[in-house]
Amino acid sequence: MSTMPVEISTVRNLVDEVPSFPESPDAKVSRILFFPDQPGRQGEGGLRMQGKFKKPMPEKPLVSILTVVFNGAQYLEQTILSVLKQDYENIEFIVIDGGSTDGTLDILRKYENAIDYWISEPDRGISDAFNKAVQLSAGDYLNFQGAGDLLVGGDAVSRMMEGVDAQRDMLISGRVQRIREHDPNEVLWVAPRRFSPSFNKRTLLFRMSLPHQGLLTNWRMFERYGLFDTDNVFSMDYEHLLRAYNEFPSVVMRDVIFSAWREGGIGLGRYAEILREYSKIKKKNKVAPTVVLELIGVWSYFKLLARTILGKKD
Repeated sequence: MSTMPVEISTVRNLVDEVPSFPESPDAKVSRILFFPDQPGRQGEGGLRMQGKFKKPMPEKPLVSILTVVFNGAQYLEQTILSVLKQDYENIEFIVIDGGSTDGTLDILRKYENAIDYWISEPDRGISDAFNKAVQLSAGDYLNFQGAGDLLVGGDAVSRMMEGVDAQRDMLISGRVQRIREHDPNEVLWVAPRRFSPSFNKRTLLFRMSLPHQGLLTNWRMFERYGLFDTDNVFSMDYEHLLRAYNEFPSVVMRDVIFSAWREGGIGLGRYAEILREYSKIKKKNKVAPTVVLELIGVWSYFKLLARTILGKKD
């Protein structure tokens, strides 16, 4: 039994019953509770290993917060604490570590009784780690936070989930702050800059307008469209959304600062590579005529050139 105090979000509503995962016949991904042992595994743990599980509740859909990390000990504990202080009544927390060597495992073991499940083993990059987290999740809604990203305030999840119908609402999108790496109190910008109660899918032709840090994705999106494409280095979440572009799901827009996204990461300073991946993804999913996508690509590169001349780093 967990020794964490009941005010910790992830130790509420624990059950001893092993959950089952009913699937539609056409589901493109299945759920599991544990990954089989892999070569190079450094450890696994969490509440599930103690026989404690989570399940959806009629009035409180289960929200899975999923974090992937590799050598992220410097900021990982801040991410963990931002999840544990949430006041929402039904949260599970899963952490996938890529085989860190910097003290990350010490932090995971420190919070052994507050994390639902964690594993540490080599993987094939962020997309692969995301896919492991998706398969391990039990939630109605899934949200991805990087090591160092933060849920903003103790009511971030509850504000996002207010009035949500898990049988109908597919995507719930909040706002995201970009914060300084060494000073999370310094906000660089907020996306979207202006809140709108409706979402226009055409914005996705120009940019990733539903960043994963601020997005709660209904599990049925993964059942319908499968896991992330591991060929993508930077924009696996963007590609996943564009698979659904022609029959885009319902989006509930929230005027809520949900997450603080810490600067840095794999994409820092690699904007040209990101744009090339964007272009490949849009053409692959045939979201617009080729000539339109080519014009958008030219516009994006000129915008990048302007940013470079002006010396903008983010």
